[in-house]
Amino acid sequence: MAALGGVAALRAALGLCGRVARAASGLSPRRGYALGPAESPPTFGFLLDIDGVLVRGHRVIPAALEAFRRLVNSQGQLRVPVVFVTNAGNILQHSKAQELSALLGCKVDPDQVILSHSPMKLFSQYHDKRMLVSGQGPVMENAQALGFQNVVTVDELRMAFPVLDMVDLERRPKTTPLLRNDFPAIEGVLLLGEPIRWETSLQLIMDVLLSNGNPGTGLATAPYPHLPVLASNVDLLWMAEAKMPRFGHGTFLLCLETIYQKVTGKELRYEGLMGKPSILTYQYAEDLIRQQAERRGWAAPIQKLYAVGDNPMSDVYGANLFHQYLQMEKRGRAEELVAGGLWKQRPSATQSCASILVCTGVYSPQNPGSMGPAHGGAEPPFHGHRDFSFSPGLMEASHVVNDVNEAVQLVFHQEGWTL
Repeated sequence: MAALGGVAALRAALGLCGRVARAASGLSPRRGYALGPAESPPTFGFLLDIDGVLVRGHRVIPAALEAFRRLVNSQGQLRVPVVFVTNAGNILQHSKAQELSALLGCKVDPDQVILSHSPMKLFSQYHDKRMLVSGQGPVMENAQALGFQNVVTVDELRMAFPVLDMVDLERRPKTTPLLRNDFPAIEGVLLLGEPIRWETSLQLIMDVLLSNGNPGTGLATAPYPHLPVLASNVDLLWMAEAKMPRFGHGTFLLCLETIYQKVTGKELRYEGLMGKPSILTYQYAEDLIRQQAERRGWAAPIQKLYAVGDNPMSDVYGANLFHQYLQMEKRGRAEELVAGGLWKQRPSATQSCASILVCTGVYSPQNPGSMGPAHGGAEPPFHGHRDFSFSPGLMEASHVVNDVNEAVQLVFHQEGWTL
């Protein structure tokens, strides 16, 4: 593995992200778990990205089916612990599990799936605050499942204050409505994923931040520090069915940060950034891998994690950052990084996290426009979030393979397992 970045990169990431899982397949009285007689207990596990690794849009990648034929034993059970770590967030956890089960032909439990915003469960200090939530799909259900009890959607805010949303001429009010003074103040902002109408969400989020949570009023000076903002999924780009990558939530965040900076002259600050490449996400995933192994009765501790992804900035950078964190933890230096952090784990048995980059998604060695190692010696553009420092070494994968099936074969070969 290439030399990894310094403490600065770790410190930038630690205050930010997370995840969880439990492996299951077949029909067992213990929710799909049963002890098979098969092989020796595994000492390694997989952290699998979804988009660009297992699926492209709603189509399964054929190599993923081959990979799961190797990962599942003759009893229909996973041979090793597996957690699905995705930066997607505009879907319910159980819906994503059902979708994966149908596509892969393998039973996937909801608690095997880590969505980008799953670590927000750890931010309990905001769970009773009145929060504006941005995203699409089941945003209210997701926010409530994360523990937030008092949530207002962008659409609800727009209906309460119709004069705020002025870009679309068709949606402008035909008459001037009375200003409301009975709308409770908003106390924070949740950014769960890319919204549908970016101009509306950008405008109303700015209104909330600039008015200190009272968008029907105006303030002579914008408050700073502003209201707390929690965001998940900083991916600039992601891969669907199209030949070129699509805008991700990271692009929306970039727009919001740029507008806030231009309007106020100050930097938009986050109380937390969730999802890959945050270390908290990998801590969360590691804990789920451990729980999964315990439920399967695998006595040997899980010492190695293999993170398979298609995005050098989120998957490779995050896995390498977590590997560096594990090495610092061994030397007792990680304590200084998590002292004011969000989640103190039990002592970890994990010793390493290897990054495996596949060529079926965002990264493609044949496409100069893809995110990945530099072409012709030129330094690649940094597609990461502002709060994660640019460290080229962190974007160099331990292994580059064609697809997830080759990734599984590589790991099994290294671990001395039969294919």
